[in-house]
Amino acid sequence: MPAVSKGDGMRGLAVFISDIRNCKSKEAEIKRINKELANIRSKFKGDKALDGYSKKKYVCKLLFIFLLGHDIDFGHMEAVNLLSSNKYTEKQIGYLFISVLVNSNSDLISLINNAIKNDLSSRNPTFMNLALHCIANVGSREMAEAFAAEVPRILVAGDTMDSVKQSAALCLLRLNRTSPDLVLMGEWTARVVHLLNDQHLGVVTAATSLITTLAQKSPEDFKTSVSLAVARLSRIVSSASTDLQDYTYYFVAAPWLSVKLLRLLQCYPPPEDGAIRGRLTECLETILNKAQEPPKSKKVQHSNAKNAVLFEAISLIIHHDSEPTLLVRACNQLGQFLQHRETNLRYLALESMCTLASSEFSHEAVKTHIETVINALKSERDVSVRQRAVDLLYAMCDRSNAKQIVAEMLSYLETADYSIREEIVLKVAILAEKYAVDYTWYVDTILNLIRFAGDYVSDEVWYRVIQIVINRDEVQGYAAKTVFEALQAPACHENLVKVGGYILGEFGNLIAGDSRSSPLVQFDLLHSKFHLCSVPTRALLLSAYIKFINLFPEVKGTIQEVLRSDSQLRNADVELQQRAVEYLRLSSIASTDILATVLEEMPPFPERESSILAKLKRKKGPGNLHPDLDENRKERSANGGTADHSSTTSNAKVLLLSCMTHCFLIVTVTSPKVAASPTPSTDLLGLGSTITTQNSAPPASKGTSLLVDVFSENIAAFPVETPVAVGPVADENFSRFVCKNNGVLYENQLLQIGLKSEFRQNLGRMYVFFGNKTSTQFMNFAASVPADPTVDGGAQLQQILNIECMSDFVDAPVLNIQFRYGGTLQNVAVKLPITLNKFFQPTEMTSQDFFQRWKQLGAPQQEVQKIFKAKHSMDTEVTKAKIMGFGAALLDGVDPNPSNFVGAGVIHTKTTQVGCLLRLEPNTHAQMYRLTLRTSRDTVSQRLCDLLSEQF
Repeated sequence: MPAVSKGDGMRGLAVFISDIRNCKSKEAEIKRINKELANIRSKFKGDKALDGYSKKKYVCKLLFIFLLGHDIDFGHMEAVNLLSSNKYTEKQIGYLFISVLVNSNSDLISLINNAIKNDLSSRNPTFMNLALHCIANVGSREMAEAFAAEVPRILVAGDTMDSVKQSAALCLLRLNRTSPDLVLMGEWTARVVHLLNDQHLGVVTAATSLITTLAQKSPEDFKTSVSLAVARLSRIVSSASTDLQDYTYYFVAAPWLSVKLLRLLQCYPPPEDGAIRGRLTECLETILNKAQEPPKSKKVQHSNAKNAVLFEAISLIIHHDSEPTLLVRACNQLGQFLQHRETNLRYLALESMCTLASSEFSHEAVKTHIETVINALKSERDVSVRQRAVDLLYAMCDRSNAKQIVAEMLSYLETADYSIREEIVLKVAILAEKYAVDYTWYVDTILNLIRFAGDYVSDEVWYRVIQIVINRDEVQGYAAKTVFEALQAPACHENLVKVGGYILGEFGNLIAGDSRSSPLVQFDLLHSKFHLCSVPTRALLLSAYIKFINLFPEVKGTIQEVLRSDSQLRNADVELQQRAVEYLRLSSIASTDILATVLEEMPPFPERESSILAKLKRKKGPGNLHPDLDENRKERSANGGTADHSSTTSNAKVLLLSCMTHCFLIVTVTSPKVAASPTPSTDLLGLGSTITTQNSAPPASKGTSLLVDVFSENIAAFPVETPVAVGPVADENFSRFVCKNNGVLYENQLLQIGLKSEFRQNLGRMYVFFGNKTSTQFMNFAASVPADPTVDGGAQLQQILNIECMSDFVDAPVLNIQFRYGGTLQNVAVKLPITLNKFFQPTEMTSQDFFQRWKQLGAPQQEVQKIFKAKHSMDTEVTKAKIMGFGAALLDGVDPNPSNFVGAGVIHTKTTQVGCLLRLEPNTHAQMYRLTLRTSRDTVSQRLCDLLSEQF
């Protein structure tokens, strides 16, 4: 870099800065700044031409004023003029001003680009570096369009100096991050990869950062970088600290380059070539061996650099998950950090061991550190480290240590931080169920959860314990006895009252033989809690009372008195009043046989995936779950809201709508009827609702209804023959329904088809309305769903479709309709707006969680990006409404650019849940959008991108 002469000291700038520092108040500072701004403005507008030094000095003052927080609205052209100077200091100040104050929409961009082109072609390395730094700092799309093709040429040119190569590589990295679609390496790919063999380690470091980012986008194009990265890493780790003096940091050879090379290797699977794989294994073993050596310096910088390389090497070992010896060694090395005095090292060790616990090779090695992890849970002062200790205990749990780990978590729960109590409760509930050999232990564990942290026990947890007790005869008596004893405590949590009321109402007869738990004692115990409970719990207790009348006729009079009391019959809450009136009337007029039938014991619940596990997934994200739980989901759970079975219309047929050979959607059709549209209060998605299917009723068992849950896994589905569509499929209004659920789907002079639909998780219900717009009756009316053969003139026919998403899909089902009007056969084919985003559930996330998950979904196949021209006006409120209508949660304050839109959600199918993150960047000046979607499944990313981009 050229030396700065004495004349470049800019005494006037120094005096101005001194004056600002000497100001005694904010008012004095503003007054001095305004005076200086007036002086600079007069100088710029004066007749006398300013020399380069004066321009530089005044531009510097403007830059300093801007950095103090004041707006600058002039001086930009003077800064651009400085770019044409041949003096380094003047050109440097010009570029600095432009990098800080000029935005991408400025009218001066074309002038700036011309100046940058001149400097890039000057072959002066100093000027080239300044130009490249400016391109990277501004990083606008206009800059990328102008220089995306020029910068790679400079990078790989044989006569380019090393310092310029470094700047070019980092500039290209910046442009790739801001405008990835414009950075196309093409013919330069092989030469860029070859930079890993460059003699200058600074060039190698910059090139490695660039190649890592490009490899994530196009892994196949940069596959050859693996062998070169391994070779370079091998030379670094085998060298002494004196061999690479310029790049040795506190006795650690090139730590930053080592870390970058290890991250590059994590973009690819283990090398297939035996020689390369063996060399890489040697490198990793050397890094692990060096970690065991005595430190060469007591300074923290030495240990930080050494540990940075070590942890990145362990991440690569975990990523490859193919060398048992390395995995065990990595685990043992991390175990030494668990008791290290440095908090950050303990945190990183626990976090890495959570991942190691999922490997079959290292799971047993991780389990040997259980006592150390338990001790960290009890004694660690930092809550984030305790959180990681809980995660590791959860990950290392299996049948051999489940009782110990659950007991320790329960013990810690009493003193745990409030921020992590709910998560601990969920994990304890999952582990207790998964590894319960004796279900009495499971019941005891859940009741202890409610005792210790009742406020954090979600509905899913107590639903689940009720379901397990109902489904397993051997534990019912023990559960009744245990909850009866627990309810005798003076202070009981409301969740315990719910569990007690449900279980005693079903199985209180199993402990009624003991005088200490006679029917009257049970009733008095439950009723003593009644006045302390909320309305939903009181409603549950009233249901338990009517169950008692069936189980214990001797307490009928006592319970009727309670139901007959004014506090019940005249209750201000309509739900409690209705239950009291109906239960009282039922108990008075029904015979014993009718009561026994109506109030019989609940049938076993259908087996499903655990709703507790699903809740933990929503809280932590699928990547943080115990893989054994993630893959072998044997936990099942009750139907969503309550432990009730409700019925709905029978005479249904199941229609399979499939795409090619895969079944993606199941649509269940209820019997048609002429009716008005349902009221807004109708629960369109009561997951407990059941529909009888023709020819598919299961054999009745004790206490089992003949109604079958259409959403259960064991339903038998029968395809219905679908009329062949005649003529084109009408899809003019299809795209309008991507972001909304109600409206007119199709209309001509004869027929109007309207829709009203609602979706939740992988289930949906759609009301289809066929309206006859004429005064003549439609005859022989038939659709691809069963329908009434006649539709009177002016009448409306309603069809209800129950929908279940089995897997991600692209093609929407087609509704084919045939009818006779005036003796002429009419054929209509309409595409139903059942799209993948309908099964999108919004997910709220903090900025930190969003970017952490965004980074996790960084694989090239997980991202889809699309740049497209705006079809409609770029209104902010309309855009927000469309994103929320699409199904994603709109996350405010997450993106650093407030004009961008960021969303998150989960696509629910029967078999999987796919996390989705989206980012929409509008460019109002160019009237264009850039949409980026990242999901854990590439087909989902592409489909959602196609659907959403059509809305703008």
